[in-house]
Amino acid sequence: MAGSARRERIEGEVQRVLSALVAREVRDPRVGNVTITAVQLAPDLSVARVYFLPFGAQHPADEVRAGLASAAGYLRGEVGRRLSLRHAPRLEFVVDRHLEEASQLTALIDRAVSGDRARSGEGVDEAASATAPADAPGAADAPDRADDPKPVA
Repeated sequence: MAGSARRERIEGEVQRVLSALVAREVRDPRVGNVTITAVQLAPDLSVARVYFLPFGAQHPADEVRAGLASAAGYLRGEVGRRLSLRHAPRLEFVVDRHLEEASQLTALIDRAVSGDRARSGEGVDEAASATAPADAPGAADAPDRADDPKPVA
């Protein structure tokens, strides 16, 4: 357990240092704006898998990965020096696809919900009016319920 806590702490520090290094010191034009989203260290701390997201469409993700891989030796040395590690981990750069997968999953859920609404005959206007705030137009026509709390003015 103590080893995993140390590994997690080092992962966070490696992520922080790499983020700063990539933003300020990597001069490769293929890299551009990159966010380091996560770092996973092997149990023996010999390899660090670095997940990144390129911002903008300046370069394809494969070109950005190639640029980061070409700077990996420099980055590894700097990580070792800045974190005072006896053996700096070998850096492997991986494009983070979690954001894309999450947006695809969200789109699937949205389609399923809209399909359910269409099948049940519930329109968008009915759903919107059911969740309308009390001060919305037409809310004065709604009947008062005894169990609803009264707003304090």
